[in-house]
Amino acid sequence: MNENALKKMLPGLVISLTLVAAILSFVDLREVAEAFRKANYALLAVVFGLGIAWLMVRGLVWRTLLRERASYRDTFLTLTEGYLLNNFLPFRLGELGRAFLLSRKSDLKFVEVLPTIVIERVTDLVFSAAIFAASVPFVVGAGGAERFALGIGGAMLLGLAAMYALARNRVWALDVFHNASHRWPVVQRLGGRFLESFLTGLGVLNDAWLSARFFGWMTLNWGMAIVQYYLLALAYYPQAQPIWGMFSLGAAAFGGAIPSLPGAVGTLEGAYGGALTLLSGDQSTAFALALTWRVFNYVQSGAFGLYALSREGQTIGDIYRELLRLANRETASENQNE
Repeated sequence: MNENALKKMLPGLVISLTLVAAILSFVDLREVAEAFRKANYALLAVVFGLGIAWLMVRGLVWRTLLRERASYRDTFLTLTEGYLLNNFLPFRLGELGRAFLLSRKSDLKFVEVLPTIVIERVTDLVFSAAIFAASVPFVVGAGGAERFALGIGGAMLLGLAAMYALARNRVWALDVFHNASHRWPVVQRLGGRFLESFLTGLGVLNDAWLSARFFGWMTLNWGMAIVQYYLLALAYYPQAQPIWGMFSLGAAAFGGAIPSLPGAVGTLEGAYGGALTLLSGDQSTAFALALTWRVFNYVQSGAFGLYALSREGQTIGDIYRELLRLANRETASENQNE
């Protein structure tokens, strides 16, 4: 890893380590162990199974955005590879990684796959903001969080609207780009190719039936997540209410978006555990629950992701080096043509 990459990682490293230190200073590890001992393992087994079902539905979400131009098997396994890479590689390279890996397994180009991931992630933030904002009025002491969630959700809705406008006005967008970049031939040539493929990828938003299917699968996927988070809370807190699932899910989603070490180490535990502490007043049990979620996440994405990588004769290190080479090739090509 070069010096620039290390500098970019530094803020996330500081945030993660600071939060980990703060969490460990507040929780009682003996109480954490006791929480693990008293957990309802029958419910935890149900939650684990729901997590696998959630992954399978998420595969349908992504395949719909891809307009079913890749098989479900390839889409699902590549999705889990991306989640696995995100758990271990910096800068959420798993998102680029799954675009790169799927482009090698299908007729889709990298720049056609990438917009589908952008649409998926932006929509995720809209859903998480809506769920979080809807739950905040029922949670004592979380009043200020509602405005934050609404602000994020509003920004993401604007982003979705902008992507929809670009998809509807593809020719106009290309004309504007070419007119604005005619003084820089290299930018016009390279950027034009990327923009054209990117806009082609956004074309799914022009198809009303595909869009309806995408939002339908996405709604089901987030509904499953609410149930999963509620049952996970219930496994540790017998007094848990369904609203706990909504509030903790929204908090966890925002925590995962904060700059951090790979896998949202520290930020996930801080946001998810903090939400549960606010709901229950028991921070040690909340930490145990957050650790359980992390273990489930690693095992679920890891089992399928490692299987997929081994089937392709790849390792996490191989993919990381290929992504770096891809980035370096693009940079060298741009410098050479200037």
